[in-house]
Amino acid sequence: MADTVNPQITDAITQTNVKLLGEAPAQAIGMVYQTMAHSLSLSMQNTVTAQGGMQQLNAAVIATACEKILALTNKTT
Repeated sequence: MADTVNPQITDAITQTNVKLLGEAPAQAIGMVYQTMAHSLSLSMQNTVTAQGGMQQLNAAVIATACEKILALTNKTT
């Protein structure tokens, strides 16, 4: 029974470990960038939705104001 490990196997494992450790920071930064992009896109989507809601309120206020102005005009004539 041999107590030594083939140097090719230890070299292959060492190279794999170095590769994984070398790629980990880049992968982590990539995940951070993806998360930031996703949260920014959700923020922009919420802003657009809020703006659309404000436009609806604006249209309702203008319609009500016009209705009241026309009602006053009709009473005076």
